[in-house]
Amino acid sequence: MDRRFQQLRLDPELSTPLYHQLASRLEEAIEEGAWQAGEALPSERALAEALDVSRITARKALDRLAELGLIRRTRGSGTFITPRLNQPLTRLASFTEMLTQRGFTPRSCWLSRCLAAPSADESLRLGLSGDARVARLKRLRLADGVVMAVEESCLPQSVLDDPQGVGDSLYAFLEEAGRPVARALQHVTAVNADAELARLAEVPEGQALLKVTRQGYLIDGTPAELTVTYCRTDYYDFIVELTR
Repeated sequence: MDRRFQQLRLDPELSTPLYHQLASRLEEAIEEGAWQAGEALPSERALAEALDVSRITARKALDRLAELGLIRRTRGSGTFITPRLNQPLTRLASFTEMLTQRGFTPRSCWLSRCLAAPSADESLRLGLSGDARVARLKRLRLADGVVMAVEESCLPQSVLDDPQGVGDSLYAFLEEAGRPVARALQHVTAVNADAELARLAEVPEGQALLKVTRQGYLIDGTPAELTVTYCRTDYYDFIVELTR
């Protein structure tokens, strides 16, 4: 028997329903890393046989984990641990870097990459002249094949003159070009997904998303980046450490 099942032992003497106990044990095991992101969980049948409970109990426990966003079910393939990104708000790091450090496989699904005229707000925030152009990047950010966020970036052409050359990591591309983003300011708010954003993020229309607006600067203080990222709340946690 898989030794990880030892963490899931249930107590039928407790007043707490068995499916609640099993859901809690599974949640703890996932948080502790017993099953990794992208790894298949045991099937309802395997859980039921290993723990001597009914398949209905196992199914209700897995339903609870799905409601919490901890697992995703793929018809014909099984039940898998959902990638989840705990992002500290005090450290400047790229999406690709953070996911790689946590053992996920990051990928970008590009929706558009082009040079264009900036909007009035973009010109103001990036300190651009009237005839300046910007690089526009729009993409889906994925971890282990799961859409985590929808991201739109705008950079002065002087910072990024070849948007088609950007791979999975914009920050790595800028560093290689000798124009790394050295610091950034972020504003986090909540929005409800409209029809188009819901379609891209693969969530129901009206679902709450975290909207993260980042303004990045070069080492000399020149505005270099304006990025808006719409993050799925079932996959993203933002963490701030406070001291006194």
